[in-house]
Amino acid sequence: MKFLNQLALSQIFNITSVIVCFSLTACSQDNLTFPEDNFTIESKTVYTSEGAKEVSYKLYKNLVYVSNPVDTDYQSMNIYVPVEVDGEAVNPENAPILFHIRVGGYFSVNNVKPRTFGHSSKEDGTQISKNVDLALAAGYVVAAPGCRGWDNKAEDGTYFGKAPAAIVDLKAAVRYLKLNAAKIPGDETHIVSTGVSAGGALSALLGASGNNELYEPFLKNIGAADTDDEIFAVTAFCPITDLDHADMAYEWMYGENPTKEGLVDQDLSKALKLKYAAYQQSLGLKGMGVYGTLTADSYEEYLLEYYLYPSANKFLTELSEAERITYLGNNKWISWSEDIATFNFSDYVSHVGRMKGLPAFDDFAKKAPEPQLFGTKTLNARHFTAFSQQHETGIEDLEADLKMKINMMNAMFFIMEKSQSKVNHWWLRQGSSDNHTSQTVIANLTASLENQGKEVNAFLYWDEGHGSDLDPEEMIKWIADITIK
Repeated sequence: MKFLNQLALSQIFNITSVIVCFSLTACSQDNLTFPEDNFTIESKTVYTSEGAKEVSYKLYKNLVYVSNPVDTDYQSMNIYVPVEVDGEAVNPENAPILFHIRVGGYFSVNNVKPRTFGHSSKEDGTQISKNVDLALAAGYVVAAPGCRGWDNKAEDGTYFGKAPAAIVDLKAAVRYLKLNAAKIPGDETHIVSTGVSAGGALSALLGASGNNELYEPFLKNIGAADTDDEIFAVTAFCPITDLDHADMAYEWMYGENPTKEGLVDQDLSKALKLKYAAYQQSLGLKGMGVYGTLTADSYEEYLLEYYLYPSANKFLTELSEAERITYLGNNKWISWSEDIATFNFSDYVSHVGRMKGLPAFDDFAKKAPEPQLFGTKTLNARHFTAFSQQHETGIEDLEADLKMKINMMNAMFFIMEKSQSKVNHWWLRQGSSDNHTSQTVIANLTASLENQGKEVNAFLYWDEGHGSDLDPEEMIKWIADITIK
């Protein structure tokens, strides 16, 4: 599909220059200058495998990153600049910048009333902080933007955060960092995005669509800085991307497995499977190493050999003998011989279980986040697949503006179009028991990047679910390896 020019885009989307500020926060910012002296000194304890570290940092709070905001509660960000770690001074001037995308479910992120910054988990009995806090402890700068989402609704009942608002806001935040590169500590040529679930999808999209002309009318409309929005590297956890093909992929993987309510309509499931087979064939993706073309027929074998067996083997070999005996006793579908795990794909899928109904994303009732993501200013939700729209209305063709917005929210669209994005480094993670989307989604994302010569570090965490992150310290080291000279 060829890109439309900006004039055509303006006509399709009926973009105007009138912006209403819904926030009680001051909306009169007439420039995008970074306030170097407007910060507070904060501190926190960060838990690492080497023990707890006390980190002091400058907090620049609620920085509005566009000059013509719709709502500054969402179109603002916090910047965290490390000052000391365990009492030793930190010089962050040339440090990488971790761009923390806090989106989940394609909901909005209110920067003035944010969710908890940073999380903790247990690893080998030791408390380890999550990657945003570890980044501070490593001397990295952290930028945490808010952004609009499908749930944003004005007092007059209109919606102001439908697609592509979230990615437009994130691009604008990147542009703010680039515009103020001389004033904001950190290296703005080494921005690394990170996100989970829908945030993971947006992280991948940010990396795949840098400087793409499709977004220019939207960026100009909110007063984004007139600079570039390319980033250096992407980290994405369980990215919920390729939405327009996700229903097909879900049926390919889970179609014959029941939900808690029982089997889904098998005729509809099979119809989606057939569509998936055609879609996968159309991609023409090659697997890792000497593996040939990835097809619907070959994908079970491919996932087993290159993702699932390596994940299971790593997990099982790291258990003590007693723990391994217990685990295998509880999971008799896994064979363990000569320190190698094998199993059938169908047994693996049954073990994971189906979570979502049919369709998994573009549900007929339009209650899922994704149909609401593709609503309009006055319409809360729209079907975004021909399959679901035809089921409801008998009309298969989607509206032109909707087709373009679907593309604008899909990293795979830009990757397969061989866009000029310069992001060469990708860190992708997902749990093997994550049943929020098909495992083919992350595998296709990996293959599409590797087929274009990108460096991809992809892995499945065995028996872990949605949003898992078991190697945050390795990710922080990976960022150092690719950025710090």
